[in-house]
Amino acid sequence: PRRLKIHTAARCGDCQMAKKVLDQAGVDYEQIDSDSDPGAADVVVAINGGYRTVPTIICPDGRVLVEPRRGELLAAISQAMQNQIEGLD
Repeated sequence: PRRLKIHTAARCGDCQMAKKVLDQAGVDYEQIDSDSDPGAADVVVAINGGYRTVPTIICPDGRVLVEPRRGELLAAISQAMQNQIEGLD
């Protein structure tokens, strides 16, 4: 299965919150630092209509979350887990 990807920046409080939520939920994810990887920054800009907005989270099912609130992120995690379970049937 594809992994969730989270594009972050070093001094980003929302990024820290999102990673904490993912860690507490036991989600396996790939963190991509947009500050140190110019190619990653370009991806974020392309996804967000010209803005370098982080966190930008790309779910395994292709959904994109931009600066999600805690509840929105938890709902997306729950949906992704349900999709994985249904895919195993």
